Amino acid sequence: MGNDGYLPLFETKRANGRTLYRVFAGSIFVGICLIWSYRVSHVPRHGEDGRLVWIGLLAAELWFGFYWFLTQAHRWNLVYRQTFKDRLSHRYGNELPGVDIFVCTADPVIEPPMMVINTVLSVMAYDYPPEKLSVYLSDDAGSQLTFYALLEASQFAKYWIPFCKKFNVEPRSPAAYLDSISISDDSKQPKELATIKKLYEDMKNQVENVAKLGRLPEVHLRHKGFSEWDSYSSRHDHDTILQILIDGKDPNAKDSEGCVLPTLVYVAREKRPQYFHNFKAGAMNALIRVSSAISNGQIVLNVDCDMYSNNSLAVRDALCFFMDEKKGHEIAYVQFPQNFDNITKNELYSSSLRVMSQVEFHGLDGYGGPLYVGTGCFHRRDTLCGRKFSREIHNEFKIDIPKDREREETIAVLEEKSKVLASCTYENNTAWGKEMGLKYGCPVEDVITGLSIQCRGWKSVYYNPERKAFLGVAPTTLAQILVQHKRWSEGDFQILLSKYSPAWFANGKISLGLQLGYCCYCLWATNCLAVLYYSIVPSLYLLRGIPLFPELSSPWFLPFAYVVISKYMYSLAEYLWSGGTVLGWWNDQRIWLYKRTSSYLLGFIDTIAKSLGLHSDSAFVITAKVSKQEVYRRYVKEIMEFGDSSAMFTALATIALINLVCLIGLMKKAILNEGIPIIYETMLLQFVLCAILVLINWPLYQGLFFRKDNGKMPKEIMEFGASSSSAMLSLWANTALLNFTLPAWSGAVEDGLNHGFNEPIESTGICK
Repeated sequence: MGNDGYLPLFETKRANGRTLYRVFAGSIFVGICLIWSYRVSHVPRHGEDGRLVWIGLLAAELWFGFYWFLTQAHRWNLVYRQTFKDRLSHRYGNELPGVDIFVCTADPVIEPPMMVINTVLSVMAYDYPPEKLSVYLSDDAGSQLTFYALLEASQFAKYWIPFCKKFNVEPRSPAAYLDSISISDDSKQPKELATIKKLYEDMKNQVENVAKLGRLPEVHLRHKGFSEWDSYSSRHDHDTILQILIDGKDPNAKDSEGCVLPTLVYVAREKRPQYFHNFKAGAMNALIRVSSAISNGQIVLNVDCDMYSNNSLAVRDALCFFMDEKKGHEIAYVQFPQNFDNITKNELYSSSLRVMSQVEFHGLDGYGGPLYVGTGCFHRRDTLCGRKFSREIHNEFKIDIPKDREREETIAVLEEKSKVLASCTYENNTAWGKEMGLKYGCPVEDVITGLSIQCRGWKSVYYNPERKAFLGVAPTTLAQILVQHKRWSEGDFQILLSKYSPAWFANGKISLGLQLGYCCYCLWATNCLAVLYYSIVPSLYLLRGIPLFPELSSPWFLPFAYVVISKYMYSLAEYLWSGGTVLGWWNDQRIWLYKRTSSYLLGFIDTIAKSLGLHSDSAFVITAKVSKQEVYRRYVKEIMEFGDSSAMFTALATIALINLVCLIGLMKKAILNEGIPIIYETMLLQFVLCAILVLINWPLYQGLFFRKDNGKMPKEIMEFGASSSSAMLSLWANTALLNFTLPAWSGAVEDGLNHGFNEPIESTGICK
C-alpha cells in the first residue's frame, strides 16, 4: 500500500538469482570469444586440407555465438506477475466491462464440432456477469454440422452453466470435467451430475451421429438458421451466415435457474473465389466488426477452437491488469501461456513449449511484454482497432446497463445489419488488415499484430497462473510438429524481412531487450544453415581423419569443453526447473535438431524464394486436432510417428545416415589400424559430436530399419535418404556410389566402408 492508500490490482516481482545468472552468462561469453579467437588464429594455410571447411566452421560458430547472445534477452530480466482478484471484486463488484470472446474454427474434419462446442461452453461458463459476456464462433468452413452442434450447445448451456456456478466446477469444458471425475467417487458427487452426464451424452451422440450420416435430419432443418444455407455453393463461395442463437439482452433468454445467459453468436463470413480471405486474420477482423454492432465489449478474448478454458477466473485475472488505476491504462493485451492436456510424461515431440512459457516469455515481460501468440489473449478492443497510446489516456471502461429487447424482429434486423460487416468487400479501400485489426500478409499474423501494437506505445503483460488458464491439443505426430514449426519459422522470418521488422521498424519504439527477443524468434529459420553445417561436415572430416577441433592436450580444448558442458548443463537445469524430466529434455534436444534441419530449412528456402518472386504466398496449414486410434496409442507409448512421406523426413533420414556411416567407418578404421588412442587425442570433440548425433537419432533408425508397424518410416523415404547420403559420401570419399537398399542395408554400409574409407588416421597438425 502506498502513502495515498492505493492498493494495486496486480504486482510484479523480479526473479531471484539474476546477478548469479549474469555472471554465469558472462563466463559463457568469454568462452565463446576464446572459441572465435581459436578459429581465427588457426586457419589452415593455402593448400592444406580443411581450409574452406575451417572458415565454414568459423562462420557457424560466429552465428551460434550471436544467436546465443540474442537468447539472453529471454533470460536477463525475468519478471513474475500476481493478481489480486479480491481487490477487483471489492472495488468494482459487478460494475465490470463487457467481454467479447472469439472462438475460431476452419474445418469440421480436422477440428471436430464436439471439440469446438466444448471450448465454447467452457468460456460461456466463466465466473463473470453473464449479461456482460458474449461468445462468437467464427466458422470459416461454413459448416451446417458445426452450426447444428452450436445450436445443440446453446440448449445444453441452460443446464451446464448453472451447474458449474452452483458447484464451482473446474474445468468448465464438459468433456474435460466429466473425464476428470473418478468413477469410484460417484457417491460423493452431487445428484445433479447424473442429469448433466445424460444431457451431455445425448448431445454428443446426436452431433456425432449427424457427423457420421454426413447430413442433417429433416426435423433439425426446421430451425430458421438453416435457411441461411439456401444460397450456399461451397465453403469458398457463400453469403455471410450469421445467427444470434442466444441474445443476452433478451429477458426470455434464461438458464434452468432463471438467470441470464451470455450472448452466443454463430458467424461464417462471406466467401467468394475471387476474393482472398486472409485466413484466420480475416476471420478475426470480421468478428471484431460484427461484435462491435452486437455487444461491443471493451475487452476481447480470442482462443483457438481446441483451447478450452481451464480456469473460470482467468477473465478476472486479466481485468486486474486492465483496470489497475495506475498502470492499467498502459496495457494493450494480457497474454496467457499455451498449455496442453494431451502431453505425455516425457514429451516425445517437445510440443509443450515448456521453456518458452516458463522462462522466455517471463523474460520478454521484463522488457515491456510478450508476443501475441494468437490464442489465450485478452485485448483492449480499441488497441486492436489501431488506437495509439497516449499518456493522457486513462481507464475509460464504460459500464453500460443492457437494455431489454422487446421484439423478436429487432434480432432479425441486427443480424442483417451485422452481415454487411462480414462481407468480403467490406474491407476494400479501408485500413483493415493494415492499420486496423490483425495484419495481413504473414502466416503468423498474431506476432506481427502484437509487435505493431507495442510499437504504437502500448505495453503487454504475460500472466502464467498456477492453475492453467487454457488447455489445448498438442500435435501427436512428428509430421504435425514439423509442419507447424515450418509455418511459424517461415512467418517469423517474413516479419524480419518485411517493413515491420523488429530490427528497424521497432527501433526506438520498443525497448532494446524486447527488440532482441523478437529477433530471436524471427531468426529461427536462419538457424538451419549453421546447424546443417555442424551436423554434416565435422562427421565427414572425422571419417577422413582430419581434425577440426583442438586436441585434448591443447589449452584451446578448454573453452570448447566449458561452453558445451556449461550450456547443456544449464539447459537441462532450466528444463527440469520448468517441470520437465531428464528424458523429456533429451527429446527436446532431438526435436531442436529436427526442426533446424527440416522445418526451418524449408521455411528459410520458401521465404527466400518468395522474396525473389519465385514462390507464391504461403498457405495457412491447420494443425490437425484429432488422431487415428492407432496413431494415438503409439503417441501415448511415446513411440515416434513417421508414417507419411515428407521432404522433411528425407532431410532427417539423409543426415542421420551420413552420421551413422561416418561413425561406423571411423570405428572400423580405428579397430583395424589400432587408431583409438589417436582418435582420443586428436579428434575427441569431433567423435563426441558424431556419436551424439547418432545417439539422438535412434528413434529415426528404429523407424528406418527395425519397426514393422504403420508408424515406421516409409520405404521410399528410407531408399531416397540412403541413396542421397551414399551419393554424398561417395563423392566425398572419391569412390563409387554406395549401393544402399532396404533388404541389405548393413551389407551396403560394409561394402561402402570397404570401397575407400580405410586410409590411416593422420593428424594434420592444424588443431594442436
